[in-house]
Amino acid sequence: MDNGHMMAVVTTGTGGYDKLDYKQVPIPTPAGHEVLVKVLAAGINNTEINTRLGWYSETVTGATEDTGEDGDRPDGGWNEVTPFPFIQGTDCCGEVVAVGADADQSLIGKRVLIRSCMRPNGFESPDNIWLGSDFDGAFAQYTKAPSADVFPVSCDWSDAELATIPCAYGTAENMVHRAQVKQGDRVLIPGASGGVGSALIQLVKRRGATVVAITSAAKRDMVAEIGADEIYTRDDDLLTVLGKESVDVAIDNVAGAGFPKILKVLKRGGRYASSGAIAGPIVDLDIRDMYLKDITLIGCTGWDEPVFPNLISYIEKGELKPLLSATFPLADIAIAQEEFQQKKHAGKMVLVPPSTLRISTYFHS
Repeated sequence: MDNGHMMAVVTTGTGGYDKLDYKQVPIPTPAGHEVLVKVLAAGINNTEINTRLGWYSETVTGATEDTGEDGDRPDGGWNEVTPFPFIQGTDCCGEVVAVGADADQSLIGKRVLIRSCMRPNGFESPDNIWLGSDFDGAFAQYTKAPSADVFPVSCDWSDAELATIPCAYGTAENMVHRAQVKQGDRVLIPGASGGVGSALIQLVKRRGATVVAITSAAKRDMVAEIGADEIYTRDDDLLTVLGKESVDVAIDNVAGAGFPKILKVLKRGGRYASSGAIAGPIVDLDIRDMYLKDITLIGCTGWDEPVFPNLISYIEKGELKPLLSATFPLADIAIAQEEFQQKKHAGKMVLVPPSTLRISTYFHS
């Protein structure tokens, strides 16, 4: 950083890793109720890769991993049009270093997490915008955010461990909250080893519910260690191993070809919640499975008001454990995203900007 500039990864459009430009850009200036945050660590999520590929475009009908890098998809962001060029990065652990004229001065010097999903028109409105998707995010040495979306956190976790929380755990807690998961429920979680899936295991368990996890054979032990009660693989037939009307809730970010059987195993009055579709967004729905069993389908994007404060309290009360898989220097974002796409890890991968990189924390397998 020099003369009011910082290093950042600027995403210039939809496409491959060549669209990730690590360069010097101006440090943002906080205005009004905004604060300036020095980024200490930034998590990697599917959404950053999906946005770079333009997967959210209606022209894409396949799985996230099958989306080509050669399409011009300007409508491929969360809120349709992506503001290229811009700085991605939806997860941010940082330190508040400056505040706008109308922001809380006491935040300066605090270690914080930024709420990734923001509700600019209030929580009574479904409108939402996302850090690092609708405006510049955390793949930089500094970022700015509204002070109302910046939460001090007091715990002994490392910066990288805290950076695993915002997007994955916020998304997971929002689905758990909206699906009204309660003690005694039996909850089906496909994709249980990913960032959101592994968060779901912890968040469902802390509510006293039973976790039925679906994962790859290679990750059974990882998922068991996180706390899943029952574990099946993607090769298992759900109707055979679980039976019809055997789970109360399904929280599914996989979708794809497995969707129809999930509705079959839901009980009457069951709840199905989703905020993603990594195996493909186009599914076969037998509408009779939905209405004859009084199933509630719950779409979850905008986070409800209690979600992020809940997460901060869970961390501070020691009710969650961080699931950090690996850290990388910010400049190595392409290497990190390529390894992320191989799906051999459990938990989250994190990027560390150059001014805060501790060499001892840089590892990957």
